[in-house]
Amino acid sequence: MQNLREKSLLINFREIESPMGANLVIDGKSVLNFCSNNYLGLANHPKIKLAAKNAIDKFGVGPGAVRTIAGTNSLHNDLEKALAKFKKAEDVIIFQSGFMANLATIPALVGEGDIIFSDELNHASIIDACRLSKAEVIRYHHLDTSDLEEKFIQTKKQSNEVTKKLIISDGVFSMDGDIAPLPELTKLAEEYSALLMVDDAHGEGVLGGKGRGITDHFNLHGKVDVEVGTMSKAFGVVGGMVAGRKLIIDWLRQKARPFLFSSAMTIPDTAACLEAVKILEASDELVKKLWENTYYFKNAMTRLGFDIGNSQTPIVPVMLGEAKLAKEFSKLLFDSGIFATAITYPTVPLEKARIRVMISASHTKDNLDKALKSFKRVGFLLNVIT
Repeated sequence: MQNLREKSLLINFREIESPMGANLVIDGKSVLNFCSNNYLGLANHPKIKLAAKNAIDKFGVGPGAVRTIAGTNSLHNDLEKALAKFKKAEDVIIFQSGFMANLATIPALVGEGDIIFSDELNHASIIDACRLSKAEVIRYHHLDTSDLEEKFIQTKKQSNEVTKKLIISDGVFSMDGDIAPLPELTKLAEEYSALLMVDDAHGEGVLGGKGRGITDHFNLHGKVDVEVGTMSKAFGVVGGMVAGRKLIIDWLRQKARPFLFSSAMTIPDTAACLEAVKILEASDELVKKLWENTYYFKNAMTRLGFDIGNSQTPIVPVMLGEAKLAKEFSKLLFDSGIFATAITYPTVPLEKARIRVMISASHTKDNLDKALKSFKRVGFLLNVIT
């Protein structure tokens, strides 16, 4: 703990005293929120709150059991059907969180003697799930499909006894905001007889028509075997999902340990997620507003001289390098009414500390302009921009 303090790596927690949205009250101070995953502003949406309240009145709160014993409510089945339609997938299974969905899926698909080809910047939940599977993990360079193919060629030369091969990639990478080259990954999966899995946690509600995600964004329906997603970000609630071929989803219902041995999603969460799907199916207005805000903010930050990396999404990494600088930058932003936390080791490498700005459809132009003004002032003050 002392070592973390001395290196400015200690994680500090701020207490939020208001509903999640563009405006927050933190430690008694009113601030603009620029670091949550509430992409579409649905976390405090009146229709979603009402759906949760009505579900509590009808069904109560807790599921009371795991899904396989006495925990499958009609709402769980309704949500899975609605998500399958929304994702244009054969079937969907839901979990308690996106993290849990990865822990459930990967060890159920591959095991000892199999090989996983994993992007080197994949999410921690993928890394942990790969370890649990006991399969061999081969990391390929970030977004580098040429390196991935070379890894396939090398593996083929070394052994012909591998029973299964699985390619895994984030859809949108949470720290840099870049997008996986899914068309190339599907081609390699087909060429080398591998399963393809994409974790689209930050693509749900963001990419594709009406926010259907990266598979829809590239029009690759039926080409991706497993699509993991979350309802804890753009959907504004909490929960995880796996969409894909019916055979694979059926298998997960039989073998995914978090599904078999952990209680089902709560009643109000399930109802709230179901309402979020209905909102997205009805209109793409929020998704369009999210992207309008994204282009406006990113273009202005670039003109100011900030390094925002290679982001292709509403995730805007303001690259600062040192953890101490990132923490000081975040503190000065907060003092000026902007809540945007510093991201440091172990989330990112020591030399790649940053402020990760998360744009939302709930931000107004005035909100964006105020944030830009604060970034400019703090950037000059700390000699980040000139």
